[in-house]
Amino acid sequence: MDKTYDLLGSKIKVALEPQLIRVYSNAALWQFLDGKADSRFSLMVDVVKADYQQHFGKALSISNDSLIVEILVHVYCDYLGLNFNRMVKVKWIQALVKKLLKRAEVVDCGEKGVDSNRWVWDLLAGSKSLFIRMLPKNLNAKNIKQY
Repeated sequence: MDKTYDLLGSKIKVALEPQLIRVYSNAALWQFLDGKADSRFSLMVDVVKADYQQHFGKALSISNDSLIVEILVHVYCDYLGLNFNRMVKVKWIQALVKKLLKRAEVVDCGEKGVDSNRWVWDLLAGSKSLFIRMLPKNLNAKNIKQY
């Protein structure tokens, strides 16, 4: 089920499925995170998980920190790829990066039974604050994310 959450004036696009949430790394998400990623990620995850529980009648079995790290790493990869393609003007390399960006733009966060990478995000969850510090404060200062 596709949902749009209005969080602090930003329209955050998420899909809810049994055992999985899908977050879209779009311009609205980047605007929402701008400069306050730590508190904004927490707000987003709390709202989405509460809605998931209401809709499915059970909690999503993923820790908040694991969810935040997974979404954050995808957003950061999206950011790096878009910046890379602005600097590197070799068409075949840009085409390859665009394919990778498509994977970074849609963040499938599933429970252990449906997400074979959940153990990675669970392992990295303890380093959430490090990842948040690595994320640029003004993600879209160069207007690289337009959709």
